[in-house]
Amino acid sequence: MADHITITKADGIWSVRAGGAVLGESSAALELVEGDYPPVIYFPRDDIAMAFLDRTDKSTHCPHKGDASYFNVVTKSRTLENAVWSYEDPLPDMARIKGYLAFVTGDDVTVEEI
Repeated sequence: MADHITITKADGIWSVRAGGAVLGESSAALELVEGDYPPVIYFPRDDIAMAFLDRTDKSTHCPHKGDASYFNVVTKSRTLENAVWSYEDPLPDMARIKGYLAFVTGDDVTVEEI
């Protein structure tokens, strides 16, 4: 694993909301800490209401984690573009996050421990 990245089980139960709707709750979330960046909570795909997500064509590459795919979040009132990312086939050292989803947090999307 890259020296500046740690992945641990996130303590407690975590929730993600978008547009007033709960997209998921999980007691199996992971916390990824990369250098000086804020921690990111990754949710198991099985704990997220995938009906709210639409895959996009966007992809990015991280030299430490691999290629990320993106999803839009579709709410009642709007579409939050590329608000979710996932490493479908991460690099071997990052295998723990395979099948997990992370969310771009802000005014429209919140991730919190409940």
